[in-house]
Amino acid sequence: MDETRAVPSLLDIPADRYWPPEAFLRDANVTDLVASGHPNEEWPRQWEDAASLLAWDDPYSTLIDDEDAPFYRWFVDGTLNACTNCIDRHISTQKNQVALRWEGKRGEQRTYTYYDLYREVSAVAAALRDLGVEEGDVVTLYLPKLPELPITMLACARIGALHNVVFAGFAPDALVERMRHIDSQALVTCDGSFRDEAVINQKRKADAALASLEKSIPTLVVNRLGKSHDTTLTNDQYDYESLVETYSGTDVPPVSREATDPLFHIHTSGTTGDPRRMTHATGGYLAGVAWTAQTVFDLSSATSLWCTADIGWITGHSYVVYGPLLSGSTVVLVEGSLHYPDRHRPWEVIEQNSVEVFYTTPGIVRTFMKWGESFPAAHDLSSLRLLGTVGEPIGPDTWEWFYTHVGERQCPIVNTWWQTETGCVLLSPIPGIDEMKPGSVGKPLPGVEIEIVDANGQELPPGEPGYLTIVRPWPSMLTPLESDWYWVLAEYWQTFSDPRADSWRYFTGDQAVIDDDGDVWIIGRDDDVITIGNRRLGTAELEAAITTVDGVTEAAAVAERSGGDTALCVFATLTQGPQDRNSVRKTITETVAERIGEFARPTAIVFTPELPETYSGKTMYRVLEHVVNARPHSDSDSLRNPAIVGELNTVWNEH
Repeated sequence: MDETRAVPSLLDIPADRYWPPEAFLRDANVTDLVASGHPNEEWPRQWEDAASLLAWDDPYSTLIDDEDAPFYRWFVDGTLNACTNCIDRHISTQKNQVALRWEGKRGEQRTYTYYDLYREVSAVAAALRDLGVEEGDVVTLYLPKLPELPITMLACARIGALHNVVFAGFAPDALVERMRHIDSQALVTCDGSFRDEAVINQKRKADAALASLEKSIPTLVVNRLGKSHDTTLTNDQYDYESLVETYSGTDVPPVSREATDPLFHIHTSGTTGDPRRMTHATGGYLAGVAWTAQTVFDLSSATSLWCTADIGWITGHSYVVYGPLLSGSTVVLVEGSLHYPDRHRPWEVIEQNSVEVFYTTPGIVRTFMKWGESFPAAHDLSSLRLLGTVGEPIGPDTWEWFYTHVGERQCPIVNTWWQTETGCVLLSPIPGIDEMKPGSVGKPLPGVEIEIVDANGQELPPGEPGYLTIVRPWPSMLTPLESDWYWVLAEYWQTFSDPRADSWRYFTGDQAVIDDDGDVWIIGRDDDVITIGNRRLGTAELEAAITTVDGVTEAAAVAERSGGDTALCVFATLTQGPQDRNSVRKTITETVAERIGEFARPTAIVFTPELPETYSGKTMYRVLEHVVNARPHSDSDSLRNPAIVGELNTVWNEH
């Protein structure tokens, strides 16, 4: 980083502190500071507690093996099955408890008990096995938010196959790329899906991808559209429902897997460019997710959780599927957009399903803010006990709105930090222990140790922003296959670590700052930085200042480059109702000058109905950069709202 820069800190924005209410503390899973493992004095033994939450076929002999450092193997010699841990072990005590509630886009509802889930997972596992899928093979799943998606994930795990979930909104080329990358042996898709009033022909996209593969693979097709839409199955294509009926009642013994065997592949995508394969090991991933589900999200038997993430992303893997089911909880799975058929839908889902834990993104919360507080106020949200956010830094004002208008100031908020690479939450308040500071991700969880360092890898003191690094391994960390090692080593470990030195460090790519209490504030991705003169500014800091302005719900700051000069440009969205836009622009400019510095006054402020976002809720800054710098944008696969690009060009050209 440029030592001459002047980086303002999120710590300069006043934030209140909140403690969980007594009602929450009475029933919280973790309420004792010593029992929680704070501080990290006994690493890595804290992770034995995580492993104890799982059902092992054979106990592990070695907690952590560093023979292949910088890659570590956890729970060596232990064996287990992920499906057994998520379903089978609950049957004896909660056979009839609801495991999954599905809310369809057009009002349909389906409910699965743990025994229902066991029966259908077993049937799909038997079908896959008879279609030639073997232990260690990879099955690609190309499905929207249907119950068949987590069911098929668990069916793969039952027979020892790996699943590779590809977001259903991706185009055929993106699907082909991800299937080739892992040599997929089978595909599971559906006939179609609904996007508001439109019907999306999912199978047509899947067929286009299959035609580009060098081989024919068995394909299971789920009937989502119903009898009104004809679907033609060709060679090696099978109707999902018919297979479930054929194999119903089949006993499929779960395949015991080494803890170090891979459980699934997942590809990163979105704000950071080309997709990259990530692989997570069975034992370490399940231990990390089980422990954080119960510690951070306070999940236990029968707790009802709604996580808005798509299962195609790691958040959906960890806290829609594995985390809740490992805990014996009830998953609420909601198909489609949150605004269809109207803006009451998210609050109706919470009310009708008695949701206790609601986990979403700051971007979605900002959307709720734009809609207005009247929508949550019209519903009974008293079932909520805990709120959570993930995906990008949350501004204190957004945090406060979520706390006040959704949680009614009675629900702790766990503002979590983690990544696809980490597998599970690593930084977060523990809701039964820690105070909450709006905008902060709290302290590292027990068993996790971090350092904020400069460009030379030297640790920085509190108050100094730098690079967020993890300095000790953790069980759910990515476990690259041999073909992945080169780029993982180059990108994540050699950035700061001398490969000859007896040290280890994971470079997260995020910038952060620690306050005097040891709480962490995420500034943003290292590439989410704007240079004005010789000063580098984190976009999260700029946006946190801008969204303190009354009427502004969301903002994104980008750089306009002209010759050798750089100017700061702001895109902002406003609350519903009449606004004096000139007055808002003036207030934004003065607020930035006051909180950041005179040098940071924006040269342009434009208003837009929404910002370009990935399907996981992250702002796509490169789209905005292309707009302000008059460069063409062709990457629409990762955009949740591709139509906004034309709107952005229009408002920018008219400003």
